[in-house]
Amino acid sequence: MTRRKSHFPFLLLALILLSTGCADVEPVQHAMTGHTYGFWGGLWHGMIVFFAFFGSLFSDNIAVYAINNNGGWYDFGFLMGAMAALGGGSTAGARKCS
Repeated sequence: MTRRKSHFPFLLLALILLSTGCADVEPVQHAMTGHTYGFWGGLWHGMIVFFAFFGSLFSDNIAVYAINNNGGWYDFGFLMGAMAALGGGSTAGARKCS
């Protein structure tokens, strides 16, 4: 059992590094001329917000939030995806008052 626990941090790090490849966003100088992201793009970017943030620490070509979006629907999708990925306040609602 202890042997399995010792591999967990390395497997988690490998998963994070592999997942940052999904967080690719065009460089800023070309971002406004390419694809415009809508609700589904915002939802996806919200779901991978943790991996995008981690990747943005090491690369200037990865951003957490797409600047070439269509406005409110992208923001709504990003918010829904981020809430799904980060827990969405479910632990606050599960607390019992005594």
